[in-house]
Amino acid sequence: MMDPRIENLNVSAEQSIITPVKLKELYPLSEKHIDTVYKGQETIKNIVNGSDKRILAIVGPCSIHDIKSAKEYAQKLKVLADDLKDDIFIVMRVYFEKPRTTVGWKGLVNDPYMDNSCEIEDGLKQARELLVYIAALGLPAAGEALDIVTPQYIQDLFSWTAIGARTTESQSHRNMSSGLSSVVGFKNGTDGNVDIAVNAMQAVAAPHNFVSIDPKGKVAVIRTLGNPNTHIILRGGKKPNFEASYIEAVENKLSDLQIVPRIMVDCSHANSSKKAKKQEIVLASLADQIAKGNKSIMGFMIESNINFGQQSIPTDLSKLKYGVSVTDECLDFESTERILREFCDRIRS
Repeated sequence: MMDPRIENLNVSAEQSIITPVKLKELYPLSEKHIDTVYKGQETIKNIVNGSDKRILAIVGPCSIHDIKSAKEYAQKLKVLADDLKDDIFIVMRVYFEKPRTTVGWKGLVNDPYMDNSCEIEDGLKQARELLVYIAALGLPAAGEALDIVTPQYIQDLFSWTAIGARTTESQSHRNMSSGLSSVVGFKNGTDGNVDIAVNAMQAVAAPHNFVSIDPKGKVAVIRTLGNPNTHIILRGGKKPNFEASYIEAVENKLSDLQIVPRIMVDCSHANSSKKAKKQEIVLASLADQIAKGNKSIMGFMIESNINFGQQSIPTDLSKLKYGVSVTDECLDFESTERILREFCDRIRS
């Protein structure tokens, strides 16, 4: 029996929610959905191991807050992905969970109505419904695994997964990543520390045992085989780290550990000082490095939305601007298309 004198002193409520298996029954997968995810996973693994020479492009909103605009963005991105498929493999960035330095909106899964009601079950339903829609388009999806339980609900629809700068050093996230079916990219720390991402890659390749939930929602010991499909993501730190000298330093570090250097660069965050338009500068630098013969740069990330900019979440949600990020500043789609086409032209030449 629980004794209220010593347990749950700071807990106000405990609310049961739908199990992973029940959510998947509500939003089942067809062969089309499975084919999109599977081919996405396999293509990305081939890019990481070097057998597919294309560049992986993770492109999309900083965070998903509006299902309608996310679907419109996905439609636009699918057309562009098909047009540029000979040079880059485009995967839509579909981020439902946002880490906060202190407090703030934690993303669509945690607070889908952006009013602090935190209807998490509704958030999970909205997230899965959107992922099913995107997969039906034939467009692979990329996400960040932040909460260590929610992957049981939606991870089957991701072809690529990121572990963020604040969680790369977390043992719980390394344990989880060792069991994921997708390729996993680890970001360097917010201070620019690359070693924590390199350590994570090594740790995740090994088997692990940890406590989580099973598909029926029961507490279970999860035993993993280890995930050999990982890579590092350079996102900047106290200063940017996308230029050739930084890339070379990471190549040498990985090679010294007998890890084949396969590097993704995040064009946003500290590499662009969170200024969306500066992502173009970072991407142009990567194109130049690849055109000059760099073989280790295997991908990049771009934060992009339908419209340019960033907005705060208003009390009156009817005042939200359509297709504008509520977290980090994003490029508009037209600018995104232009810089991706210029990137392809440069590396092709």
